Amino acid sequence: MPIFLKFSNLVDGFNDRIGRLVRWLVLGAVLISAGNAIVRKVFNISSNGMLEIQWYLFAGVFMLGAGYAFLHNVHVRIDFISSKLSRRTNAIIDSLGIVIFLIPLCLIMIVLSWPFFVNAWNSGEMSQNAGGLIRWPAYLLMPLGFGLLFVQALSELVKRIAFLKGLRSEPMSVEAVKSDEEILAEELAAQAAKKLAGA
Repeated sequence: MPIFLKFSNLVDGFNDRIGRLVRWLVLGAVLISAGNAIVRKVFNISSNGMLEIQWYLFAGVFMLGAGYAFLHNVHVRIDFISSKLSRRTNAIIDSLGIVIFLIPLCLIMIVLSWPFFVNAWNSGEMSQNAGGLIRWPAYLLMPLGFGLLFVQALSELVKRIAFLKGLRSEPMSVEAVKSDEEILAEELAAQAAKKLAGA
């Protein structure tokens, strides 16, 4: 098991670095979008290439950031159910979900998306829009993103199994932390509930 935990630590570190780099794609997409809108309104000029690069960056954020989201436990889960279960039960449910659903999904998506990338690379496929971009970078995001999610799924599975065997104190590396906005929303909801109860 120690060798698997070392693998898990390597994957976690790698996906954490990728996630921190991917954040810059958001800034790039915002700046390009704002610049494109200003140029279009002021000079009445538009560029399909600039529109498409926004889409590529936006797709990159989601595809390359999926493993990072899983690592930091900020992916979608049914909190009102999982919060009522023990950590052990949650670790078992997570492990089954990873093995039965997530790993097969990642492998299927990698196998199905790889030929699209290869064909676009070999043919030099371009966008059908005038002034559009080459397509292979967008197609590459699919197998790459699901590849990152796949190795993170393996890492998370190792951590859940290690927790179930008593080799770790926590089933996850990082617990999701509530944002200031979430805390404020909970406080406002609690105040509203008190007012309704008092009325």
